[in-house]
Formats: sequence, C-alpha cells, structure tokens
Amino acid sequence: MRKGFTLIELLVVIAIIGMLASIVLVSLRPARQKARDARRESDLRQISTAMEMCYDDESCAGFERYIATSAGANTVSTIDTDGSPLYLTVPKDPLDKSTHQYKWTANASPYQYYCLYTQLESVANKWVCVSNKGLRTKIASGYTPSNTDCCGVDVTK
Repeated sequence: MRKGFTLIELLVVIAIIGMLASIVLVSLRPARQKARDARRESDLRQISTAMEMCYDDESCAGFERYIATSAGANTVSTIDTDGSPLYLTVPKDPLDKSTHQYKWTANASPYQYYCLYTQLESVANKWVCVSNKGLRTKIASGYTPSNTDCCGVDVTK
C-alpha cells in the first residue's frame, strides 16, 4: 500500500490555507489605513514645525513671514526660498493619489499665514489641517479647506 496524500486532499488543504490568508489580509486593511493616517498627521506636524522655524529665520523666507505657497497638491517641495532644503524636504502622502495628497492653499503677501491639509483614510470624510493656528481636524463631506476655513479656523486673522 502506498503512503501519501491524494490530489483531492492536497487541493482541500491549499483551499483552506488560501481562505485563511485572505481573511488575515482583509483584517489587516484597517490597521494599514490607521498607520498611514498616523504618518499623515506626523508629516503635517513636521511640516508645521519647519514652517514655524522658517518664520523666525530671516535667511529662510525673510523676517517674520512664511514661505509663499500656491494652491494645489505637492506644490511645496522644500521649506526654504532658494531650493536647497534649509529646514525640510516636504514629504508626500503615503498613497500620493488624488484623494490623498498633501494640499496647500495659496497665501499672499505679507505671507503671515498658511494652510496645509489632507483627507484621512480610516474615518470617512475626516480632514486634518495644519496652519499658523495649529493642527485641527474636521469631519465634513464634500469639503475643501481654504484660508478662511482651514478645518474650522480662519488663518488669515
């Protein structure tokens, strides 16, 4: 008599392993989203710190002013004025897709404010914004932060 497994027994074992693997991968999805959200908040805090350091450094953006920002995704690459990263090379969103990117509002002379924002993944319609007024979050559908509503704060005042 031969010892071993039949083809059907092997296929059943492979199917069971495949089902278990898919269950594990599906259960890891929320944890991955939360990890990316934590990185987003950390990145925005780091950018805010660099902006505040630049504000007080005359060789960065001029005395008591932030760097100029233009509206849109990934429009600021470094926190400085001459292209060499004096304080920070601005990181990109972990996914860097249209719904999840670090977006800036345009500021204007005398550059006394800024607003940077992104949408989080783990909570529907949750936004995190960092500005000269600090870090804030807001839950709203169909929302786009602006200088007069940077997650609930008017940064121009």
